[in-house]
Amino acid sequence: MHPFLDHPGPLAFAHRGGELGHPENSLAAFEAAVALGYRYLETDVHATADGVLVAFHDSRLDRVTDRRGALAELPWQEVRRARIGGTEPVPLLEDLLGAFPGVRFNVDVKAAPAVGPLVEAIRRTDAWDRVCVGGFSDSRLAAVRAAAGPRLATSLGPREVARLRLRSLAGPLLPGRGAPFAGVCAQVPERHKGVRVVDRAFVRAAHRLGLQVHVWTVDDPTRIRALLDLGVDGIMADRIDVLRDVLGERGCWTDGSTGSSTVK
Repeated sequence: MHPFLDHPGPLAFAHRGGELGHPENSLAAFEAAVALGYRYLETDVHATADGVLVAFHDSRLDRVTDRRGALAELPWQEVRRARIGGTEPVPLLEDLLGAFPGVRFNVDVKAAPAVGPLVEAIRRTDAWDRVCVGGFSDSRLAAVRAAAGPRLATSLGPREVARLRLRSLAGPLLPGRGAPFAGVCAQVPERHKGVRVVDRAFVRAAHRLGLQVHVWTVDDPTRIRALLDLGVDGIMADRIDVLRDVLGERGCWTDGSTGSSTVK
């Protein structure tokens, strides 16, 4: 098992830091999640025009900040003036890794120019054991694996998820056949374009191959319970208070408040 996955019970991820009254992907949101006891934070990365790696979901500043423009076309000196929700600065991923040394980060690499800066940030902070890189591009994930090697955890790309789903539908008819899967986990929605992805067969197929299954983004307590009953290994939520409560009622919430921020 990769060290990133070494945790008792289901992994609870604070998606973009979670929704506890703070803007998404802000230091304030991440600090609130850690104060609530979260040891796994989910975020996204883009590179600015001058190659600075920022923790930010969209390709543009427009939706969540008080400024406009594409991150890939703006230098860091411009991006750093933006305020998420009008109040919070855009954080650097490297600063987040340094601020929360006891916390693990699931990082969605959103664009090809972010691959090199991402691997370099992980190298500089020696965060190999506490980062998992995911994304919706097989080519970007392949580039990350080529640059970082097996010491870095990654999730399956879209084509690999589709292959795993087909294997799960075939059941025992295809035991042990086919190329090995890259990555340590499948990070998937319950459904994609109306088609169910996560069911008991999918989870079993993943587990037979030594892969964990992490599901996003789930905020309804009934759905969280149903997924846990299927045996999923992790859940990403915006309503991190709800996810914590459901895990707590099942006796599988582990308080990770010792991983608090070092930022003052």
